[in-house]
Amino acid sequence: MDINKRTILWIVFAVSLVVLWNNWMVSNGKPSMFAPAPAQVAKATDAKKSELPAVASAAASAAAATPGAPGASGEAAPFKSERITITTDVIRADIDTLGGTIKRLELLQFKDGIDPTKNQVLFDADATKTYLAETGLIGAPGLPNHTTGFVARPGARMLNDANQVQLVLEAEQGGVKLTKTFTFKRGDYVIDVRHDVTNTGAAPVKPELYLQLVHDGNKPEGDSYFNSSYTGPTLYTDADKYKKLKFESLEKAAQEAAKTGKPVAQDHPTKADNGWIAISQHFFVSAFVPQDKLTRDIFTKKIDTNLYAIGTVQPLGTLAPGATVSNDAKLYSGPQESKLLDKVAPGLELVKDYGWLTIIAKPIFWVMEQLHKGLGNWGWTIIVFTILIKLAFFPLSAAGYRSMAKVKLVTPKMQAIRERYKGDPAKMNQATMELYKAEKINPLGGCLPILVQMPVFIALYWVLQASVEIRGAPWVGWIHNLAAPDPFYILPVLYAISMFISTRMNPQPADPMQAKMMMFMPLAFSVMFFFFPSGLVLYWVVNNVLSIGQQYLISRKFAPAAAK
Repeated sequence: MDINKRTILWIVFAVSLVVLWNNWMVSNGKPSMFAPAPAQVAKATDAKKSELPAVASAAASAAAATPGAPGASGEAAPFKSERITITTDVIRADIDTLGGTIKRLELLQFKDGIDPTKNQVLFDADATKTYLAETGLIGAPGLPNHTTGFVARPGARMLNDANQVQLVLEAEQGGVKLTKTFTFKRGDYVIDVRHDVTNTGAAPVKPELYLQLVHDGNKPEGDSYFNSSYTGPTLYTDADKYKKLKFESLEKAAQEAAKTGKPVAQDHPTKADNGWIAISQHFFVSAFVPQDKLTRDIFTKKIDTNLYAIGTVQPLGTLAPGATVSNDAKLYSGPQESKLLDKVAPGLELVKDYGWLTIIAKPIFWVMEQLHKGLGNWGWTIIVFTILIKLAFFPLSAAGYRSMAKVKLVTPKMQAIRERYKGDPAKMNQATMELYKAEKINPLGGCLPILVQMPVFIALYWVLQASVEIRGAPWVGWIHNLAAPDPFYILPVLYAISMFISTRMNPQPADPMQAKMMMFMPLAFSVMFFFFPSGLVLYWVVNNVLSIGQQYLISRKFAPAAAK
């Protein structure tokens, strides 16, 4: 029966590794080992609607080569664009007057994950990265879009002592005037994006507004094999809830459409009057929240080599000559902080992805947040949280350790049974069971602490992996970032030592090979922990130290009985 207990422990260990690996694969945009990849389904759409994303996603390179209105005379003077920088206390944004596109957005309160001397940059456009927020009009030839030249109204460009600063851009072509108003507020990562559309022509028009996020298919810099995370399009609607897509699927859909000549789309909702679309990456997200209760089409597509888009198209109705219609949208571009995401739009907090153990991870993070308010340090928060978890499971853990202590006391008798029946496994197991029954020992009792803690361990892994609040948070001394691996591997080594001591305190298996395998477990875990967030390893080290103390006290309690 001792062998069965050890087998169960190894199964728990193996299953835990498989689960962690599967979750890493899924978060990295790869298919789950336990479910088929999302199917691509052809969706028959109206011919006009199927062309909307293509019109909205005109190649930026072409726009740069021949700026100005699409279809304009080649003799027209080229548009001279400029980048206007808006600075608040939390962001610095560069908006290009060519198209009114957000070309760069810097988060002033978050350092770059690779170079801590620089700030974190989300939107950007250079030789290695393309990440843009674009808006414009379609529905008739020549309407202002993200390749049109805009003129900026004079105004403040820095927040200074004000609570908000606005940038107003205007463009008129195709008989329609489009006014884009970007409003930046103090302490806020939400940019209000207002579009005022006026029919300046002599005939009615039916413009449609598109909002889209464009991103290359690359992972963020610093994303490695052992520290990989999901980067890609995400969206939410009340009906279909949260959807996480993949750039690879958009590429395959584009290739399939090119082969068959038929539209192929990702398996996601294409119509709604609520929700949002976004590009998510590790710790950060940029999300367009269109005007609510207004029907929209949702699209994803490939727009160029290694360049993809997710967006919405909203009809603005028929505009009579001289009439104006306004549309209010929001663009959130910032950290995946729960308290911030909750305020922006329903479901946006889901981009902070805790995996399949969300039901456990969310309460864990809530408790840790409350502890952090009092302690002010995430390292000490993890330690106190570990103590609380240990206290919560103390009765169960104590029962398990008592069972192991009893097994250790009867180890000489078990070895005698093995020697007596070493040629008859059936009688050996029968005699062992009788011994357990006589000594009132539950042979599986030692497994319970591990079985109970594994879901908490995995959920805490995702909390530390997904929480930008812990990103860059120091503990003491050499630990400057609890969301990153220990730079000097001190915590993994301490973990290996603590697990070695804990293993030696448990009953030793009679089989020499099995004993070697049990001694190998600390090494295997510690090597794996070299690549895990140091906050997670800190939790496990503290947990092991507390477990050793608990085992020691319970073993001392049973020592007098053994002497007698």
